[in-house]
Amino acid sequence: MPQKKLSGKQKAAALLISLGPDVAAQVYKHLSEEEMEQLTLEISSVQKVDSTQKEEIVEQFHQIALAQDYISQGGISYAKEVLEKAVGTDEASNILSRLTSSLQVKPFDFARKAEPAQVLNFIQNEHPQTIALVLSYLDASQAGQILSELPQEVQADIARRIATMDSTSPEVIYEVEQILENKLSATLTNNYTETGGIEAVVEVLNGVDRSSEKTILDALEARDPELAEEIKKRMFVFEDIVTLDNRGIQRVIREVNGEDLQLSLKVASDEVQEVVFENMSERMVENFREEMEIMGPVRLRDVEEAQTRVVGTIRQLEEIGEIVIARGGGDDIIV
Repeated sequence: MPQKKLSGKQKAAALLISLGPDVAAQVYKHLSEEEMEQLTLEISSVQKVDSTQKEEIVEQFHQIALAQDYISQGGISYAKEVLEKAVGTDEASNILSRLTSSLQVKPFDFARKAEPAQVLNFIQNEHPQTIALVLSYLDASQAGQILSELPQEVQADIARRIATMDSTSPEVIYEVEQILENKLSATLTNNYTETGGIEAVVEVLNGVDRSSEKTILDALEARDPELAEEIKKRMFVFEDIVTLDNRGIQRVIREVNGEDLQLSLKVASDEVQEVVFENMSERMVENFREEMEIMGPVRLRDVEEAQTRVVGTIRQLEEIGEIVIARGGGDDIIV
């Protein structure tokens, strides 16, 4: 291996070579198939590990392992403090920077470990953009609970800000972290951190109660109809029909256009087909299967459009109280 700056994969390969086959085999047990394949390719391309590089790589690994241990003990700020005393400010920053990029240590770690009510106390009086930033980094269920507890007049605004959020600079993230938790250190990366987006707000809204979801979506629809419609499309996808109870599925079957349902089932998973067919009569199942066979090959776009229409019907049935879509909130509990 020539004397040059190595990539993360090359360093990992060199480290496993240095540690020997027995240790490497133990490490492999904790990797995914894709990771094993990539690492094996890197190892196979290494002819020789220079002794100097070997020492540097092993030392880097040792430092990162220590830093991770410090973070587990007392958080990033504690790790930074200990490392600064041991190796100096610059090297401590370098170690934590490598750690946060390699182990994906996210900002607002303290908030993810806290109860939603505690986080709510931290952020409820902050600017909506600050609240949106924090919620976008939390677990979806946690963020959904917090959003449900915020005043209704700001819920839609925050949801919109999460959906339209693109990237946030490390400096801004650091400033917000300092406001909410002084013990956290700066985000030690030069890259912009991408978060938010429509998928993020969909996950958050899937965690709120039905009343809050309706309030937020209604307000969003008035302010940004296109964004609201895009969010609605992703709130419940066709495959989620398996989450409905038998009564709900039977109601959907009666309501939707038969050809749309046949098209939708054409490329649906076995689980979805089984659930739908279980809620049909034997004769209806036979007719459906025959029609689907006669249909032959179909365009994916036609299937997706049919599924969209079926999902639209499902959401309409939910709106009028005919069926219940399970969500994170307690108001969907059936008694």
